[in-house]
Amino acid sequence: MFLSRFVLSIACLVPVAALAADPPVIKKVQATPTSPTSGPEMFKQYCAACHGLDAKGHGPAVPALKVPPPDLTVLSKNNKGKFPDPRVYTAIRGDVSLDAHGSKDMPVWGTIFHDMSNGPNDMREAARLRALCLYIESLQQK
Repeated sequence: MFLSRFVLSIACLVPVAALAADPPVIKKVQATPTSPTSGPEMFKQYCAACHGLDAKGHGPAVPALKVPPPDLTVLSKNNKGKFPDPRVYTAIRGDVSLDAHGSKDMPVWGTIFHDMSNGPNDMREAARLRALCLYIESLQQK
C-alpha cells in the first residue's frame, strides 16, 4: 500500500543545512494526497519545490538537484506555439526518461498518483494527470 512506502517527494525536498558551505540534503517523506481535480493544488504540493511556484524552474530544492528543472512556462513556445500535452502527460506519468527526474528513486508522479487511487477502476489517477497537465498549460507564456 502507498502509505506504507516511503517516497522521495519533490514537495518535501529541503535543504537541511543552513550554511551555504554544507551540501543540501534530500529528506524522504510520504507524498501528501491532494484533490485529484485541483491542478494548482497539485502543482504547489508536488512540483513547486523544484519548478518553483511560478513554474520557471527556480524552486527551493534546486540546489539539491544534479540537473536543474526546466522552465515549464515556455513549453508551448519551445514547441512552435502548441502545448505538448502528450509529452507533458507522459513525463508526469513516468513513461519517458527525463534527466531532471534522475533515477526511478526520484518522484514519478504517475506511480505515486496510481498508489493514491483505489484500484484499476478508480479514475483519480487519470484525473490527477489531466488536471495537472491543464494547469501547466494555463501557465504558458503568451
